[in-house]
Amino acid sequence: MKAAHTVVILVIVLLVGCQKFVDHDDFTPPEAPSGLYTETGDNFIELFWTENPESDIAGYNVFVSSTYSGRYELIGSTRESYFLDDGARNGNTYYYAVTAFDYDGNESELSRDVVYDVPRPEGYGVVLDDFRRAPGTGGYDFSEYSVVPFNDLYADMYFENYNGEFYMNVREDTDIQDMGPTQSILDIRVAPSEGWSPTHDVRLRVGHTYVVWAWDDHYAKFRVTNVSPSRVVFDWTYQLQESNPMLKGSSRKGGVRTTEHKDKVR
Repeated sequence: MKAAHTVVILVIVLLVGCQKFVDHDDFTPPEAPSGLYTETGDNFIELFWTENPESDIAGYNVFVSSTYSGRYELIGSTRESYFLDDGARNGNTYYYAVTAFDYDGNESELSRDVVYDVPRPEGYGVVLDDFRRAPGTGGYDFSEYSVVPFNDLYADMYFENYNGEFYMNVREDTDIQDMGPTQSILDIRVAPSEGWSPTHDVRLRVGHTYVVWAWDDHYAKFRVTNVSPSRVVFDWTYQLQESNPMLKGSSRKGGVRTTEHKDKVR
């Protein structure tokens, strides 16, 4: 009888142990992350998403692809709902997806948000002079990131003090629009589809951001940080991709450019 009691006790211990093992093993993957979005920079892209609600989340894997439905490659992992892709290069399109994984090694499916971005060059504190006083430093060429003469063939815009009012002028083959006051140049994410200045100029105001649709079908934006009778100071960003679908997909007809300044009629 003593031996029988020992066997019964051993079976009970094994059953209790098995129950404990089953209760603590986790084979359920987390939900796919959601709320993914990006902020574009100069040769980098920042990714943000909503933190997963599960209590056992160990981290996130970040993947990139050249197309939404293409093959995604792992580029890094993070414990936070944030990732900096400093390997992104200006002018290239990057599609992103994120998975969540827990402490038991379970990994979610890829996030389903369609998220892509294109890094672009940017600059700060650029100074243009009133073209009437200093014609050689009155214009700006976004494609070369440089100050040029106001009548340079590739000048996208130029600064003018007209009877005490400050203007940024563009040629007739280029459009410009005042997007209003902003806290940062990053506030304007998309170029407008209408509302361009019919006179191809805008009055400049400190704290306003302006969008330029250049003659070569590239988009740019600049934000005025200071303006005086003799000069304007601004920050800028420039989209390297022609007809960037993230902004306004459209084609522009080419033609012969003119560098002649036309006096305003007010």
